[in-house]
Amino acid sequence: MMNQDATPLPSPLPGLALRGLLTLGGIAALIAMMVDLGISPVALAGGFTKLGVFLLAMFPPSDGGDLPRILKSLLETLAMALAGTTLAVLVAAPLGFLGARTVVGQPAFHFLFRRMLDFFRGVPVLVWALIFVAAFGLGPFGGVIALAVADIPSLSKLFAEAIENCDRGPVEGTRAAGGSRLHEIRFALAPQVAPILASQSLYYLESNFRNAAVLGIVGAGGIGFELEERIRIFAFDEVAFIVLLYMVAVALLDSLSRRLRSALA
Repeated sequence: MMNQDATPLPSPLPGLALRGLLTLGGIAALIAMMVDLGISPVALAGGFTKLGVFLLAMFPPSDGGDLPRILKSLLETLAMALAGTTLAVLVAAPLGFLGARTVVGQPAFHFLFRRMLDFFRGVPVLVWALIFVAAFGLGPFGGVIALAVADIPSLSKLFAEAIENCDRGPVEGTRAAGGSRLHEIRFALAPQVAPILASQSLYYLESNFRNAAVLGIVGAGGIGFELEERIRIFAFDEVAFIVLLYMVAVALLDSLSRRLRSALA
């Protein structure tokens, strides 16, 4: 016998209609953006045709007789990444302690400090490179400063989060023994976070080695300058040689960094 008090199930049609309208709206917005950006089958076909010509011109790769110069630029790129990362770590480490709420317990300061880091994190490293190359002139110095300034906010935030997740037992023990706040940082927090900070710094070194190549294209020196110069004169066989050499260098650095991070874990 049917229950007279049973509540009828709601119809799924309104929900389906709404999802259908949202889907159609999303597709229409995507098509409008593609039209505005000039993305069309004709443009894609033309671009891939030229890309095929460029790829054919890349083989066989050649150093163009400039191998010593290319190797020097590659080492310069590694030096830029290493110097930029080192500067960033030296600045970010104390900022990380300031940004940790377990070290500085002022909520207002913590909020403003974190928002300031988020603000500067929003500026890409390429923009910093353009600014510092304009300020300091062409060459790797502007690239080093750009890498450091771009990394400081992100590393500071990562360091602060690592410090906040530390075991509070050693801190309480140092405090109970009459230690000052500096003693807590030196003997209770620093030994715990040092391996984590070192691992994160190595990861940023890998990233900066890749970014440094891009910075050279805007005049910050390194291997990117060599790439930009050869692309401009359509020497794609030399471009292929530089890219392959750079890929090998990145792979070697990643492997070394991964082993060091495993040792620190």
